[in-house]
Amino acid sequence: MPSYNSNACHPGSLLSVEHLAISEISDILAATVRLEAMPRPERAKLLAGRKVALLFYESSTRTRTSFELAAKSLGATTTLVSDKSSSIEKGESLKDTGLTLRALGAEAIILRHNYSGAPELLARFTGLPVLNAGDGMHEHPSQALLDLRTMLLRLALDPSTAHAASLRGVTVLIAGDIRHSRVARSNAMLLPRLGARVILCGPEALLPLQALGLADGIEIERDFEKALAQANVVMMLRIQKERLAGLSLDLARYIDDYQLSSERLATYASKALVMHPGPMIRGLEIAGEVADGPQSAIEDQVRHGLAIRTALLIRALEVKA
Repeated sequence: MPSYNSNACHPGSLLSVEHLAISEISDILAATVRLEAMPRPERAKLLAGRKVALLFYESSTRTRTSFELAAKSLGATTTLVSDKSSSIEKGESLKDTGLTLRALGAEAIILRHNYSGAPELLARFTGLPVLNAGDGMHEHPSQALLDLRTMLLRLALDPSTAHAASLRGVTVLIAGDIRHSRVARSNAMLLPRLGARVILCGPEALLPLQALGLADGIEIERDFEKALAQANVVMMLRIQKERLAGLSLDLARYIDDYQLSSERLATYASKALVMHPGPMIRGLEIAGEVADGPQSAIEDQVRHGLAIRTALLIRALEVKA
């Protein structure tokens, strides 16, 4: 996985949670609270006349739409560039696409790319603030921040600040396709720094110990029910079928061993918060009644994604809110 040198990029960039100081995380959370409380007409003036480009080499619903709506809610003009409807399809390089967007007046770029490390390269090429909306199997930093905010609010903790004990006493179980999950990786980097205990759970094919490079304090538990019994928060991940080439996985056995069913939830984690970054595959990693049930914070995650990404855009364009 890439090792980012954030000092060489625009200070408003968000390339990885690894380089966010706890004080910066706290600032982002506080800005989110302030922006939510701001009257809509006042908020819409903050980025009036500013231009934001969304550059997506992979499909996205939640991340792309929430960044776009966040930018528009601040008064910015947005343009979407995808690999299916631009010169990217003709073989144009990431560098040239980025330089073209800069020449057209883009002041910040939100990038989702299928190669790990692409956001840093784009930030270096253009000198613009780049927000990493997911790079390969590396990271998804804004998702980890919105997940943090969701946990703080649903667990009745302070959502306006972060410190080394913000999640002390909270055990977060992340279960499923850990191997391919940039969401899991970003959360595993972020949450222990705020005091959380993090347990990863999945079969060997989707959770290979030798390939993870786990941080200190991250635990592995293969037995899903044993892991559930310890969890205050359960974050389920979909199996990323598009990345499973060469892996042998019995889906029927996976469902038997690792699906979060209503029976499992009631038996082992009757008070746990249920989360999922989406897209969900109902009936595979999570039962539909669990996704729609009272313990689910899945729709909350989407709402908090819009809020957090509003604050990230303000930070990227160095505007006070």
